Amino acid sequence: MTDNTGHDVRSEGPPRASTAPSVGSAVREATSVGAIPALELRDLRKSFGKTEIIRGVNLAVNAGERVAIIGPNGAGKSTLFNLISGRFEPSSGDVLLNGQRINGLRPFEINRRGLSRSFQITNIFPKLSVFENLRCGVLWSLGYKYTFLKFLADLDDANERAEQLMAQIRLDRKRDVLAVNLTYAEQRALEIGITIAGGANVILLDEPTAGMSKSETARFINLIKEVTVGKTLLTVEHDMGVVFGLADKIAVVVYGEVIAFDTPDAVRANARVQEAYLGSAVADSQAGVH
Repeated sequence: MTDNTGHDVRSEGPPRASTAPSVGSAVREATSVGAIPALELRDLRKSFGKTEIIRGVNLAVNAGERVAIIGPNGAGKSTLFNLISGRFEPSSGDVLLNGQRINGLRPFEINRRGLSRSFQITNIFPKLSVFENLRCGVLWSLGYKYTFLKFLADLDDANERAEQLMAQIRLDRKRDVLAVNLTYAEQRALEIGITIAGGANVILLDEPTAGMSKSETARFINLIKEVTVGKTLLTVEHDMGVVFGLADKIAVVVYGEVIAFDTPDAVRANARVQEAYLGSAVADSQAGVH
């Protein structure tokens, strides 16, 4: 496991010319008057060489909201997550967590300020038990290094928190099972437990249901809803059934720009979104293409 930082980044496609109007003002209007957003992006930009991947993104997510980020492959979704979580530093613009600028902070520093991220690829300790994985997550969030874990087995508070997490993610019956021997869906549930172990209030999930069957996906959506009650959730997801079943709001990213940020019903009815992305995505989802 790489303490929420070690994931290879997907390559993003080159941007195309766009006549999209800025949605920054609409984003700000959507934020409750007087409330500080749990997460806010202000004119966020990221370039690699001469290629601009993220192009002036404005987004304000209120505390407790569940937001799905959707868009075609190469739209910039993974880059956006990497900017938020500290994997990349913006070329310009700001990322604010609970009103505080976090640009330039390292991923573990951002994590300890209240933002935690899971990755598309399962990120667990395969040779440790379910309980030991969760305890690692708790201890790491408290500032301990994994190399010292063998000396910390008697920390009652960490052990108690790990037991609570096991019950939350419904793996208490698999307490002493090595993570490598869990089913794929159970491994993803374990990773969710590790992600929330430190009590972060802002959670980023990267394609949490990828590779799951329909029945596993349905159960996992319910699990995500349960364990993120009262938390702010951002997820990148290609399965539109998951998106519409989970999100309070949807941000549509096309060629590095947010072209819409609204409720699921409003996004579904948005002609520009239909033209740019949603129609083909729904068709692919119904056909079983992810």
